[in-house]
Amino acid sequence: MDHRRDPRFRARFDCPYSAGRQEGDGTLVDLSKSGAHIEEASTRPPIGTKVRLYVFVHPVQPFELLGEVVRHTPGGFAIEYVVSSAELCKLVEDLAAIVAVPR
Repeated sequence: MDHRRDPRFRARFDCPYSAGRQEGDGTLVDLSKSGAHIEEASTRPPIGTKVRLYVFVHPVQPFELLGEVVRHTPGGFAIEYVVSSAELCKLVEDLAAIVAVPR
């Protein structure tokens, strides 16, 4: 059973990220109104690290997501957003409408 607060939407976007002085690249593979999952990550910041994701999706204007690493996966990591806002929720809904089916 899935205990997530919000549905996750599959995606596949190149996603550079920074965690303090550490930078990396990965693929944003799913997102929700509360967090995101990066795979094929060049580095995995430690759990608890603040991470800034840089997302470029046409036709949506480029944007940043700020979160904290909450778990590692074999090829990446997941973040929970530091601050959730109406603007962020609208952005996730817009992206979901462009790319995905809830899973």
